[in-house]
Order: sequence, then C-alpha cells, then structure tokens
Amino acid sequence: MKLDWRAGLGVVVSGVLLWLAVRSVSFGDVVAALRDANPWLFLLCAVVATCIFPLRAIRWRAILAPVAGDIPFGPLWRSTAIGMMVNNLVPARAGEVARAFALTREVPRVPFTTALASLAVDRIFDAIVLLGLMFGAMLSPSFPSDARIAGLTVPQFASVGMTGVVALLTVSWLAVLMPARVIGLVRTVAHAMVPRLEARLVAIAEQGLGGLAVLRDGRRFVAVAWWALVHWLVHALALWIGFLAVGLDAPFSAALFLQGVLGFAVALPSTPGFVGVFEYASAKGLAVYGVSETLALSWAFGYHALSFVPITLFGLVYLVRLGVKLGDIQGAVARERDVQAAREAFATSGDEGTRS
Repeated sequence: MKLDWRAGLGVVVSGVLLWLAVRSVSFGDVVAALRDANPWLFLLCAVVATCIFPLRAIRWRAILAPVAGDIPFGPLWRSTAIGMMVNNLVPARAGEVARAFALTREVPRVPFTTALASLAVDRIFDAIVLLGLMFGAMLSPSFPSDARIAGLTVPQFASVGMTGVVALLTVSWLAVLMPARVIGLVRTVAHAMVPRLEARLVAIAEQGLGGLAVLRDGRRFVAVAWWALVHWLVHALALWIGFLAVGLDAPFSAALFLQGVLGFAVALPSTPGFVGVFEYASAKGLAVYGVSETLALSWAFGYHALSFVPITLFGLVYLVRLGVKLGDIQGAVARERDVQAAREAFATSGDEGTRS
C-alpha cells in the first residue's frame, strides 16, 4: 500500500512518543524486569488477550443482523482477524476497510458499504463501554485520592465523564429515531459553515445512521452492549494478568482505567501496531497508580509483543486461505473513494442546480 502524509505523520508521532517513554529509563533494567517475569502468566495473558477478537466477531454479528440477516460466526471471526492483522502491519489504519472487504468476499450478500457502516457502530459501542469502565474505575476506592484532572477531583471528573457517556448514548438513540431531522441538521450546519464539505458530511451522516439500525431493536441493542461489555472486561483481565506476570502491584480497576487511557492514545496517528503510542500511554496511565516507569515499560513491551503476535498470525493465515492480497484491499479502498467522490459530485451539482 502507498504511503501518504498520514502514514508519515504516524511514524513521527510514534517515534517521538517512544523516545519520550524510554528516555529516562535504563533499557537494561526493562529487559531485566522482563527476564524476571512469570512466563506462564504472560502466556495466559496472551491467550486471554486473543480471546477478545472472537468476542468482537460475535458482537459484529448482532450489529449486522438487522441489515444483513444472520451471518455465521466463521466468516465474521476470520474477517475480524484479517482486519486486526492489517492494522498491525499496514499504515493508515486500513484494518477496518480490510475487515469489511474480507467479509464481503466470504459473504457476498453483505454490501461493502453496509459492512463498513456497521464498523462505525462497533466503535460507538467501544467508546461508550470503554469510557464507562474507565470512569467507573476512577470512582473505585483504590484510585489515588489525591489525583486531580483538569482541575477537578477524581469523583467530579468521573461524574462528568459518566454524564458524557449517557449523553453520547442518548444522542445516538435519538439520531436513530429521527434520522431525517439529523440529516437535515447536518446539511444545514455544513452548508452554513463548510459548504464545500456539505455533500461529504451528509454522506457520512447517512452512512452512520444506516449502521445504527441496531438501536431500533431494544433486545438487539442490549445484546450488542452486553458483548461489548464482556469484550472490554476480558481485555482488562488480560492487562491485569500481565500486571501479575511482571510483579506489578495494581488492582483490577487499574486495568479498567488503563485500557481507557490506551483507547484514547491509539486514536492518535501512529505506525502500524501503535508502536510508541502504546508504550507512552501505558507509562503515563500506570504512573497514576505510582508504578515506576521501568516496571510500567517492562509490562508494556511484554504485553504489546505477546498480544501482537497471535492475532497477526491468525490474520495472515486467513488472508492466504481467502486468496486475498493486500493489493486487493487497496483496490477496494480506492474504489470506495471513487464511489464516494462520485456521490459527492452528484450531490453538489444537485445542490447548485437547486440554488440556481
């Protein structure tokens, strides 16, 4: 795949954050801490960390069901593994496109745009659950009582955060119940503030609202939320087992807090696999609990490597078995961009004709 300015920015951000993470520690001490780690606990950590991906596939099936019917678990799991592998090896965050594309190859009745829109919903549930668990951890008695964030005490900050999570969920639900009004609002605001991007923003809103169809069914919504919760609790368990492996003394709530910090961090531009970003965020997140930089980085390097390898290997095997090449995924991205550009051009010409 071609490198662009975004990939270059990711390399710079990852390099700077990796340097900031390791500049004040002895790499020899980090290696020594890893050598002293419990290998069996680290192995268990890797197994539990890999289990989150089948859980994500189960959740994806529930999201797609209203618009694509019942899809077998196998194609969803293999597509998820391929997407995560691509995120680990390819620049520009192409994993979501790869995941959607792989599913359409195995299940042709699912349109590419539908699969892609469903992944936007997947991320909305991720954000809601991740933030909820992180703010809940901040209300735990084990969270350092003297910590202040943005000038607020921890209970105040967590309360504001939980209010934001509820607000995000409410807005998403209202958007599904009143899609025409939401599209009209997006169109009005975009036309007033960024008219050149009006068609693109409206198209994005329409695609996102289509994926949010799962919220119309109360039982299905609960199922998606439940699997999202299980996913992130299992992920936190993997982090915590890693803590035990390196002798890091922190409660389970610290893993809930840290995964929220990591969720924010990996949204930054970075290299494939989030190198540097992951290590820096881990050191800063664990510092809240008084963990030394050396021990935090020994955990971060060990966990990052062990969680990286299994899903990457799974994804590579499934990619080969499916007969798909990375160039095929690049072609799918290019075609989707061409279709989107054509839609925008058509919408823009229509708007101009209406105004004239």
